[in-house]
Amino acid sequence: MKAEERRKIIARTLTTEEPISATALAGRFSVSRQIIVGDIALLRASGMDIVATPRGYKLGESAGLLRTVACVHSAQEMEQELLAIVDNGCTVIDVVVDHSLYGQMTGQLSLSSRYDVSQFVEKAKDAAPLSSLTDGVHIHNLRCPDEDAYRRVQAALEALGILYTQGNG
Repeated sequence: MKAEERRKIIARTLTTEEPISATALAGRFSVSRQIIVGDIALLRASGMDIVATPRGYKLGESAGLLRTVACVHSAQEMEQELLAIVDNGCTVIDVVVDHSLYGQMTGQLSLSSRYDVSQFVEKAKDAAPLSSLTDGVHIHNLRCPDEDAYRRVQAALEALGILYTQGNG
């Protein structure tokens, strides 16, 4: 199979709801993972909005309102925080921290369901979250269906004591 044909098939594959890993794509096409990483880079360069999530590649999400919440909490409260967001109808696009040496650091999450959160929390057992670099302070970019969902998220995070305010920061 030629590389161009492989990239077309990868592009069609990414239109499904579930993310797919570079390893899975490599197995499907009998090429190395690095070849797939290169294919993804070329597809992005051609204008495709492809995001890398903890569970694999998927197309970017363009529907809904983009909103931001600032949070602070311990690593043990991460699951509560993420569930408060997805249970109120929003998707956690990423996590952003301001590191004193490296500046802004972003981790792609793309969590939109309890299942996504449980998978992420399971993976997080073997790694420290980015917020551990900033004493728990971080930002989440969210995709919300409407302002009401965003307000529900803010209220839920505030009730948990996770919403970053002057009083807890």
